[in-house]
Amino acid sequence: MYLRSLSIVNFKNIRESTVDFSPRLNCLIGDNGAGKTNVLDSLYYLSFCKSFFNPVDLLNICHGESFFMLNGKYFRREADETVACGFQSGQKKQFKRNGKVYKKLADHIGLLPLVMVSPSDANLILGGSDERRKFMDGVISQYDPGYLESLLRYNRVLLQRNNLLKQNGADPALLSEMLAVYDMQLVEFGERIHLMRREFIEKLIPVFQYFYSFISQGNETVGLSHQSDLYGNDFGQLLADALPRDRVAQFTTVGIHKDDLQLSLSGYPIKKLGSQGQQKTYLVALKLAQYEFIRQLSGMKPILLLDDIFDKLDRNRVEQIVKVVSGDAFGQIFITDTNREHLDSILHSVTPDYRLFKVINGKIELAS
Repeated sequence: MYLRSLSIVNFKNIRESTVDFSPRLNCLIGDNGAGKTNVLDSLYYLSFCKSFFNPVDLLNICHGESFFMLNGKYFRREADETVACGFQSGQKKQFKRNGKVYKKLADHIGLLPLVMVSPSDANLILGGSDERRKFMDGVISQYDPGYLESLLRYNRVLLQRNNLLKQNGADPALLSEMLAVYDMQLVEFGERIHLMRREFIEKLIPVFQYFYSFISQGNETVGLSHQSDLYGNDFGQLLADALPRDRVAQFTTVGIHKDDLQLSLSGYPIKKLGSQGQQKTYLVALKLAQYEFIRQLSGMKPILLLDDIFDKLDRNRVEQIVKVVSGDAFGQIFITDTNREHLDSILHSVTPDYRLFKVINGKIELAS
């Protein structure tokens, strides 16, 4: 699968542009703030119905305009596909596949598999547990629509349960009856989500460790583990036991919405021990493992977006990453950088089939 061409109107700082891409490697060069990352974000938007960086659609509209539009022409499973989306201020956004409007945006997730590696991925290490849950949910949702549906339902019931816990002076009998209903639903959806997260991490770990070892040339060992209240516990009993605490806190204190990932280097939390280069290597390896996982399950090579990938990495690690992505397992790749020499040094080592673009103040031009 690959993107043939992209049309952008009023998306962030890109007012209007139409670009034809190489099916293999595309490099975007430009100064900071020129719009390189915005191009990648438009590709992410077409795959996930939202921005990688800003979930508020109104803030993705070009300054002074009232709408944005994106249109991508893809080659997928030996057939042409057109995916278009538009958002008008004050209205719901609309997604179309081959001219037909989606009834639910969730139905689109997984059609165009994509993996993005960005400096903001540092939040996976430095941020809260919600960032790491978001990572798990984003990957699993790409290959299993049922997971996304279970997650949406779980979150909806969780919100209702938390609202109920905040109601002071409610009839105790009615409160107990409603909590029993909500707990039953949380257990149903939560156990399903827990099982799929557990299976995903178990399969991801060896692939992740392989990529990290390759990039670091075997000099370091890393670990990854899933932490959840549901390991070794009955979820229904956990909810019952935590109810007195929940009533005081006025929110649900146990469940899969508290899950986390433990990220380690040489047996210690990488957040505390790892250098910037080691942390970036960890994140790149994690995203490459995500890529391989989706590729095997979907039977398609996802589009790979590498945004400012070489910052804080030494030359040896950069060369190892280039060796990995130049392999047959990888398909269409987009790379951004501010350094033309950086890109020139890797272009021919990856593939002779590449296109180089200059991005200047939101304008995209084919470079010589």
